[in-house]
Amino acid sequence: MVAPPLMVGGQAVLEGVMMRSPRALAIAVRLPDGSLLLQDEPYLALGERYPLLKKPFLRGPVVLLEALITGIRALTFSAQAALGEEEEQLGWAGLALTLTAAFALAFVVFGFLPHYLSGLAGYLWGRALSPADFTFHLIDGLLKALFLVAYIWGISFIRDIRRVFQYHGAEHKSICAYEAGQPLDLEHVRQHCTCHPRCGTTFILVVLLVSLVVFAVFFPLVPALTHKGLLQNLLQVLVKVGLMFPVAAVAYEIIRWGGNHPRHPVAAVLLWPGLVIQRLTALEPDDGMLEVALAALQAVLRREGVTHPAP
Repeated sequence: MVAPPLMVGGQAVLEGVMMRSPRALAIAVRLPDGSLLLQDEPYLALGERYPLLKKPFLRGPVVLLEALITGIRALTFSAQAALGEEEEQLGWAGLALTLTAAFALAFVVFGFLPHYLSGLAGYLWGRALSPADFTFHLIDGLLKALFLVAYIWGISFIRDIRRVFQYHGAEHKSICAYEAGQPLDLEHVRQHCTCHPRCGTTFILVVLLVSLVVFAVFFPLVPALTHKGLLQNLLQVLVKVGLMFPVAAVAYEIIRWGGNHPRHPVAAVLLWPGLVIQRLTALEPDDGMLEVALAALQAVLRREGVTHPAP
């Protein structure tokens, strides 16, 4: 494999794909009339502005924050484009309300509920569990993974979400062709797998694994945080949310290393669960979806001044 001149990441959006590099960002969306809408612009990542933020274990949370901000922006742009002129546009107030509700739901379903149920699980074999027990965190991690897979599997039956998953596959295929140094055309892009080791889905699974270890070490060191009770459970989950910053830092380094050494046995083990889940989140796209992903990728490369093999 030919090493790419720069790292490019992406995200599937409604009827489109967003691509981002250190100095460029592009969003390509398929409009209701079948035409292609492309928005590309200069983008300067925080790591490019402040080199200190590119250092290992500092760059992870920064990249995660940037991905969240640009992702929401890309989703908003694609939603407005996909609605078309005849539909009511989503205002900022509606967007803020939607995001708040989404984060609150995620906090309850993937944060509080698994944590609460993990404490009750100990009664199955006759003793209560608390965050001071490693078994508590093991059950918590397994429940989170189960809830995540069930959620992804459930929403995959929604037609629009399934199409987003197909655009996700198109994003991966395009980036794989780019990283392989191949021409960015349909013939070469079709040949690649829909999975990618640096995918956000894999990142989530690695975060779960790292958080299990971090929480299992942290909570026994702070006895005041291991008491029982509903309010105490809420406090414990809020502490977990705060610990997600160092967890994300470690998880990002694992993903980055694994992406650069995909054939290493340790990387294969660590990334395997995420690659399996990508079978649900990154589906085989059609040629029209590949064209959208390629348009976004090529726009980013043009702005970066990167030359690539011609078709």
